[in-house]
Amino acid sequence: MLFISFYFRWKVLKIYHYLIANKVEFSAEHILNKAKLKEEIIPLYPDSEKEILTFVNYVRYSLRIASILIVLITAFGLILMYYSRYEH
Repeated sequence: MLFISFYFRWKVLKIYHYLIANKVEFSAEHILNKAKLKEEIIPLYPDSEKEILTFVNYVRYSLRIASILIVLITAFGLILMYYSRYEH
């Protein structure tokens, strides 16, 4: 898991540095709303479309993974709390 995390971060940072170097700017609202991204940002930077979409997909994927992990950790915590009460 740790190797995958570093590899994923390396790929995201590589694309992020490309976007910064080419002065591609967009907000978190565009990351969460793909239609708005394609409507407002892609026409401004047509040469960087692939990199923008790749970066947005990576960020959205990491948000999904983080959400799933939070739910799983919370569920396991609740299960452990429930069973620890009845162990005595």
